[in-house]
Amino acid sequence: MPKLSKVELSTWPTPLEPQPRLAQILGLKPNDLWIKRDDLTGLAGGGNKIRKLEYTCADAIKKGAKTLVTVGAAQSNHARLTAAAAARLGLDVVLVLAGNSPTEFTGNIALDGLLGARLVWAGDVDDHELEEYARKEVSTLESQGIPAALIPFGGSNALASFGYVNCGEELKTQTTDFKNIFTAVGSGGTMAGLVYSLGETHIHGVDAGAVPNPEERVRGLLSEMTGNDFTAHLNIRRDQVGKGYGFLTEEVKEALHLVAIHSGIILDPIYTGRAFAGLIAAIREGSVKPGEKTIFIHSGGLPGFFGNPDVLNFAKTYNLD
Repeated sequence: MPKLSKVELSTWPTPLEPQPRLAQILGLKPNDLWIKRDDLTGLAGGGNKIRKLEYTCADAIKKGAKTLVTVGAAQSNHARLTAAAAARLGLDVVLVLAGNSPTEFTGNIALDGLLGARLVWAGDVDDHELEEYARKEVSTLESQGIPAALIPFGGSNALASFGYVNCGEELKTQTTDFKNIFTAVGSGGTMAGLVYSLGETHIHGVDAGAVPNPEERVRGLLSEMTGNDFTAHLNIRRDQVGKGYGFLTEEVKEALHLVAIHSGIILDPIYTGRAFAGLIAAIREGSVKPGEKTIFIHSGGLPGFFGNPDVLNFAKTYNLD
């Protein structure tokens, strides 16, 4: 791994916890299933973006930025954690979010404001238009004499992905006999970093529907990170997206419920819920077998649970007589 500048935004390593009850209910042996708790990264509800922001924030500060600008969906976990990182580092932050200002500020949006972010609503735009909107914000700030830096969509570029190289190196010190690692794939940096550190054979990504072509995205990041065209096969399953990025599938509902009642851990409905649904599917189809040590990367996202009306209505059904 190259020597890169970073700022410390959490305490490492995050725990790697056994899940014997959850393993058994899924048909695995008690010692087969472990969860890497990257939801426990400290700042503002935690999550995987902190590892990436340690590098992108260091780069922004090195370039003299006083304001961070980034983009995301309305309930973006990355946007929340960019605001938290800016607060920790004494920087201002502008969050350019897709859609229009809501009537109720729930989940991540409520935390964005509490953390001091200025929210800019870009309307009905695609990802390319959203980033262009953010670039204009950076230009406007700089025209006012305010140095600003654009933090990429999902916090993921080649530099940021080295945050998950660090996670892979942590796992090497915590365990040596794993066969499978499952992670959600959104903007791609988490999977890219894990593959860089641990090799493509062990890593299983589950598409969350955040980008049109997740394999192309991960492969492009790895090519930048290694300096060579990355041509090895990537394990990315795309069967858990359902009708789209924000859609709550029956498979995700099952995953949320099973993990909650057998481990006491809450997943989010967009990323970790889909990733665990993908793990359940892999077990049931036989591609993950009893006796194989499997690690699930819990990348956080809990505040988004409280900003999703569909998942709140689903959770409410367990409180009805």
